[in-house]
Amino acid sequence: MASGLILRCGSKRASFLTRLLSNSHQGKAGFLSSKRHQSSHALSYEQSLYNVPETKVTTLSNGLKVATEDSGISTATVGLWIDAGSRFENEKNNGVAHFLEHMAFKGTQKRTQIDLELEVENMGAHLNAYTSREQTVYYAKVFSKDISKAVDILADITQNSKFGEAEIERERGVILREMQEVDTQLEEVVFDHLHATAFQGTPLGRTILGPSQNVKSITRDDLLEYINKHYSAPRIVLAAAGGVDHDELVKLAETHFSGLRSTYEEQDKVEPCRFSGSEIRVRDDDMPLAHVAMAVEGCGWTHPDYFSLMVTNMLVGSWDRSFSAGRNVGSKLAQQVSQHNLAHNFMSFNTCYTDTGLWGIYFVSDKMSIDNMIYCIQKEWMRICTSVTEHEVARAKNLLKTSILMQLDGSTPICEDIGRQMLTYGRRIPLPELDMRIEMIDAKTVKEVATKYIYDRCPAVVGVGPVEQLPDYNRVRGGMYWLRL
Repeated sequence: MASGLILRCGSKRASFLTRLLSNSHQGKAGFLSSKRHQSSHALSYEQSLYNVPETKVTTLSNGLKVATEDSGISTATVGLWIDAGSRFENEKNNGVAHFLEHMAFKGTQKRTQIDLELEVENMGAHLNAYTSREQTVYYAKVFSKDISKAVDILADITQNSKFGEAEIERERGVILREMQEVDTQLEEVVFDHLHATAFQGTPLGRTILGPSQNVKSITRDDLLEYINKHYSAPRIVLAAAGGVDHDELVKLAETHFSGLRSTYEEQDKVEPCRFSGSEIRVRDDDMPLAHVAMAVEGCGWTHPDYFSLMVTNMLVGSWDRSFSAGRNVGSKLAQQVSQHNLAHNFMSFNTCYTDTGLWGIYFVSDKMSIDNMIYCIQKEWMRICTSVTEHEVARAKNLLKTSILMQLDGSTPICEDIGRQMLTYGRRIPLPELDMRIEMIDAKTVKEVATKYIYDRCPAVVGVGPVEQLPDYNRVRGGMYWLRL
């Protein structure tokens, strides 16, 4: 899948945390110094909230946004975040966004594939791309002095790709092999099934790679039609982080992206996707372990309940039997699972889209433990809805803040955070505001939001493997509420 230093990811799960910058400070010691360098007093958490570079944003006349964060380092990540993914496809062209991402590296009007590979490799750069259900991303990590070259390449591959017939035919085989690889990654399989049953009959229910028959039949005209329809300036963000000068990047954007159309057709906007409580079971008793996911409908990125659901997600937590902490963890569910050996691992998730989402849990267990695991999960969900404590919520809030800060390490995740937030929120949320939004959440808020989204709601359930013991759907539905006198 890689050629030279050109790397490519076929798809990417869209279950992101809101990511914001945290600074790290490293001391410098003399080469022959006999004393270890002593750093100055560390900043308090409150002080560190404001000790971050400013995110600068400029909107060009055609609607394209340029957003940067200059940390003054010698490298930078620059990329294009495009408001277009598999959700904007139909049944006939499902898979075209991912196919298009692959074809972007196969040569342009002024660069052959070999020229492109050599140019990237000679810079010591990394060029990458991925497709999700709502976004397509092309980005490069380079030395700061080579940002202009990187922008030129990004503009070239997104606007001037040749889409030669020979390259298209060759890439079909690459994507079909990629689909075979994805089929062996059971977590990917389960989440594709979860989307298919939760959002059945809607664009979110389709896979990112598309069905094999579509991959075999996609034409050059399909690729060009998708670009002409969705790659417009108002739907694109040019983001950069690291050692980057904002004004210089704006000039580069005006030079390379002024030709993008500035219109945005109303019918091209995302359509609402209906959530359906339902199930998919793929029973295979020859598999050693059962892979199960259960989710209710969550909220979109900009919904007021987003941060409360994130805190609720942290309350459930995640666990793996290889964790050294064992049962000595804060998550009540993890304690139960560890004590009774109910699963090999579990992971709570909150996957968000523009107007909807999936909030739930994924676990891997032995075939004889599924029933008990489902019981413990629903018991914990109902407990959070009715009797979660302030101490637990405070712990979950601290875990959420830590997770957000720790995920941003280097220019690439910061650049990704800028691009995604500019598309989803229209701005970059400042760290103090993020902290305030999380800090405002208390046990009462968590119980209200959990009751709203979880209590007495129809879940979507998926089981793959030896899932004979997975409870009947009506019984699972009955566990979504408590009867109390």
